[in-house]
Amino acid sequence: MSHKRIPKRKAALAAGSVAALGAAALLLPNANASQTNSDDATPKTFKATDVADVASQLASQLGDAFAGSYYDASKQQLIINVVGDNSNVVNQIEKAGAVANQVQNSTSTLQAAAKTLRTDATVPGTAWSVDPKTNEIRVTADSTVTGTKWDTVESTVKSLGSGVATLKKSAGTFKTFVDGGDAIFGGGARCSLGFNVTAGDGSPAFLTAGHCGVAAAQWSDTQDGAPIATVDQATFPGDGDFALVKYDDPNTQTNSVVNVGNGQTVTINQAADAAVGQQVFRMGSTTGLNDGNVTGLDATVNYPEGTVTGLIQTDVCAEPGDSGGSLFTQDGSAIGLTSGGSGDCTVGGETFFQPVTTALQAVGATLGAGDAGAGGAVDPSASAGDQAGGAVDPSASASDAAGAGDQAGGAVDPSASASDAAGAGDQAGGADETGDQTGDQSATGMDDGSGLVSSNP
Repeated sequence: MSHKRIPKRKAALAAGSVAALGAAALLLPNANASQTNSDDATPKTFKATDVADVASQLASQLGDAFAGSYYDASKQQLIINVVGDNSNVVNQIEKAGAVANQVQNSTSTLQAAAKTLRTDATVPGTAWSVDPKTNEIRVTADSTVTGTKWDTVESTVKSLGSGVATLKKSAGTFKTFVDGGDAIFGGGARCSLGFNVTAGDGSPAFLTAGHCGVAAAQWSDTQDGAPIATVDQATFPGDGDFALVKYDDPNTQTNSVVNVGNGQTVTINQAADAAVGQQVFRMGSTTGLNDGNVTGLDATVNYPEGTVTGLIQTDVCAEPGDSGGSLFTQDGSAIGLTSGGSGDCTVGGETFFQPVTTALQAVGATLGAGDAGAGGAVDPSASAGDQAGGAVDPSASASDAAGAGDQAGGAVDPSASASDAAGAGDQAGGADETGDQTGDQSATGMDDGSGLVSSNP
């Protein structure tokens, strides 16, 4: 974890191996255009992290005419869906610098459809979220939904009416991701650290997946090591998948960074809401650094353990071991915590994330601790030796990127042992849940089909 236990030793920033550094080349400084506007009728260009606030303001102003929004990354424009052709509504949208897009389904129509799905089609292995680009609800059923279960979901979708929802089949299975590398340990399970935070009482803490928080009360930074943190709050399943875990040592100093391998870090400056169409990056110990786009908000996922609501849906790939990893943007905004999904980084799939803003509000914490390490800007041409906390070298090998050694602010300490970095050292902003999916999960009392956590291998 990225923390200092005074006076034990300096913080280690080992967050896991980078198996896919191609995404690193996309983390370029100043890549987002600033907001500009020559006149009220000309659409503005927005940073992706700014559109959620503008869309929220327009939603309040437009009332029932507002039917969702999304971000056109190619044009850097905010698209606002509207029902009807009210010129006053269009004028308000254009005045805000956004683009009006007339659609069929109102927000209330889509909300009512989602409620029907929740009532009639809550089948384990299904998920749905609103796709504002198509103005429909996207329903996905995984490979376990067959026979009468499939018939139930299909008939429910058809009952919603033409153009309201679509149904597709996923080749994978919806589960929380397990089985990886760098980790925190608790109760015979291994899980991930997402982002360091400050709890409401001022004590140092971190956010992780809720299904980790309900699996064990105390967590260590080494396998079979002494606990260093205790779960304060945990939610899973239900209204999210998040937990607040407080460091036992009140003098722990936390860095607000995500380590992307090879001693390279991205400083996390703020928490932000996701926007459909927004490019995001996910760091995980199994598949490393990967990027993709937000495809849906307020997603509902029916895991085997129960239904989880309010998640972010993306097309960022993930695999077992990436659970709990950090979802963030190139400008250092914390977006989400990996919850689960289906597929892998070979065939792709759907991946769901707990919104960081919702988790922070629910547990009463704030992001970081004013002790962030250097970093944030990424220079793909810089050498590993030149990158002391912020640049990513896409040519680095996975073994180079694994972070062998204690890393303070992204700089590698060559005197540290490799074991300190490979799951036994202190970890921050992206250590990942791991375990044996197929083993007996007696440590948590869950069956081996849960895809949650398991006994240590």
